[in-house]
Amino acid sequence: MSAGLAIALSALAMTAIVGARYLLTSGAFALATRLRRPGLYRGLEAQMRREIGWSLASAAIYGIPAGIVAWGWQAQGWTRIYSGVGDYPLCYLPVSLLAYLLLHDTCFYWTHRLMHRPTCFRIAHAVHHDSRPPTAWAAMSFHPIEAATGAVVIPALVFLIPIHVAVLGAVLAIMTIMGVGNHMGWEMFPRALVHGPAGRWLITATHHERHHAAYRGNYGLYFRFWDKACGTDLGFGDLAAASRLRASR
Repeated sequence: MSAGLAIALSALAMTAIVGARYLLTSGAFALATRLRRPGLYRGLEAQMRREIGWSLASAAIYGIPAGIVAWGWQAQGWTRIYSGVGDYPLCYLPVSLLAYLLLHDTCFYWTHRLMHRPTCFRIAHAVHHDSRPPTAWAAMSFHPIEAATGAVVIPALVFLIPIHVAVLGAVLAIMTIMGVGNHMGWEMFPRALVHGPAGRWLITATHHERHHAAYRGNYGLYFRFWDKACGTDLGFGDLAAASRLRASR
């Protein structure tokens, strides 16, 4: 099999995996919403169909670099992904996890902030903010330009920073769960965490809701560090008000 065909097949496989991961995760959170917050998404059926359509298109864009990485790792040994637990000290496992999350969060903050510049917002980011208010299906609802900016970060990092394959899986799981959870319109974390010391630094639905309500600030993905450092932290949103907005539609 030629390298080109192998890469294409790998990209197709990763696209299917990313798409299935999105459908399963967002579907599970949407079902949880239906059970825990009956009627929260009432009247948003057309919006949710649009979110699913954009998200599946984004899955294809995310699948291309992921497929190249998967092929390069398995066939060429290009990446710094490793599978032997003893290849690095055990203490490196959590260190690499935190390093990936911090670097991903940094890239997300600055690209997301850029997307809110008038031209970028009009051309691309408006697609994501067309979800008013967002639902569990909105986490990957991006214009292709915006999807491309997010699709290359983790694939680029695996060429630079060693990471165990299981830790990489944990990074992707956290990315998916936080992305969906932050958009679903209600808080999955206990109040003690959200409003306690951890909540001053971690982003949850209560924090991200303010971003979708104000269109400015609260740009981070996992952590509030960059928002606090750059003066763009707007604090918590009002999920109850967002729920009333949903109910009025």
